[in-house]
Amino acid sequence: MNSNIANIDEAGRGPLAGPVVAAAVILPESHTIEGITDSKKIKPQKRQLLYKQIKEQAKVGIGIVSNKTIDKINILQATFLAMKLAVRNLPLKPNMLLIDGDKTIPECNINQKAIIKGDSKVEGIGAASIIAKVTRDKIMEKMDLLFPLYSFAKHKGYGTKLHKEAIIKYGPSVIHRKTFCKFYYSND
Repeated sequence: MNSNIANIDEAGRGPLAGPVVAAAVILPESHTIEGITDSKKIKPQKRQLLYKQIKEQAKVGIGIVSNKTIDKINILQATFLAMKLAVRNLPLKPNMLLIDGDKTIPECNINQKAIIKGDSKVEGIGAASIIAKVTRDKIMEKMDLLFPLYSFAKHKGYGTKLHKEAIIKYGPSVIHRKTFCKFYYSND
């Protein structure tokens, strides 16, 4: 297996607030990490441990695209941008990209393959899903300290009942995606 394969996944396409985060991970064949899979299938404490191990043993690049950019260019384009940034932020240039999902990155001059449910099927994509999710969760926990009215630490910006009620009551914060949550507040 080629060790210059970057595995890519993202976190945060669906939330009403915060950035979209992508991670690119080149996982060495000789790693000693056990239990890597889709980040959504791992308990938070285990996810934190795996995050630490992946950061120690793999080459990692992260791309973060803000809610303002998401509102400007749409979530799909923002996700592609985050993925490009993640690849660019790797310490070495990969010669192949394996991407979770059904789309490859447009205008990218590296060979690539999209793999549906790749975060469950390919260990390296699972590692990227863990890095992306933990990175985004940490951002949202910091945002909770700045904007305590919205309980971001609880729901990480996703459209829970609690979150929607806060948007209705207080209006959107500066980290809300206006195009995602305009249905919950009046724009007068």
